Amino acid sequence: MQQRKGPPVTSENAFAELYQCYVSTLLNYIRRYVSVREDAEDILVEVFLAAHEHGDLAVLTEDERLAWLRRVAYYKCVDLLRRQQRYPTVALDSLMDVLYEADERSPELVALLTEEYSLLRKYLAELTVPQQTILHLKFGQWLSGAEIARRLNKSEGSISKMLARALNQLRERYKTRERRSER
Repeated sequence: MQQRKGPPVTSENAFAELYQCYVSTLLNYIRRYVSVREDAEDILVEVFLAAHEHGDLAVLTEDERLAWLRRVAYYKCVDLLRRQQRYPTVALDSLMDVLYEADERSPELVALLTEEYSLLRKYLAELTVPQQTILHLKFGQWLSGAEIARRLNKSEGSISKMLARALNQLRERYKTRERRSER
């Protein structure tokens, strides 16, 4: 039984015919080894680049061409798998889901929040130590005014006044900053 020869590979038109003839067969073959479609398509391009550079495919029968293309595809898949084992990667899609799960995690908002937290820490450091302590107990440990008073051996009224003064001082610093930035 005589095998017919596939399209010759000597000209660009012939190479395009070779591509059209084997592209779907090779892609399906590569996908057996490579699960990520983009990686499989990259390997497919590499296989056809190798075929274009080889140039002697015109003398082969159609079955021999397919066997040659499959062998090249197989070795390209093996190369990819070895690279992936040597240099493991994380899919960007999975990272993007984590990084941008909600708007508050976008890079712009993270940068703004970092700047705001830095400014808040600066303003808190300018308060007196007792004011810092009361703010920490109230907003860091979520204690009530009565619990703070018991811990610090002070009256609940004095804790309330110190908390109000500390918050007013912080408010004033932010207002001063806003006025400066409006100029």
